[in-house]
Amino acid sequence: IQNGSYAKQFILEGRTNYPEMTARRRLNAEHPIEVVGGQLRSMMPWIGKNKLVDQSKN
Repeated sequence: IQNGSYAKQFILEGRTNYPEMTARRRLNAEHPIEVVGGQLRSMMPWIGKNKLVDQSKN
């Protein structure tokens, strides 16, 4: 970060529509811990009441 290489890489990736970042996000979302976490959260309706962001609206 200090020498600017991260920013340069990020800008270059942005010019190609962020393929690496998109792939990493997809892989993270498909990780078993995320899948199980989603299933568990769906079984706990009281969690949704305290959400700061309503993803169905935003």
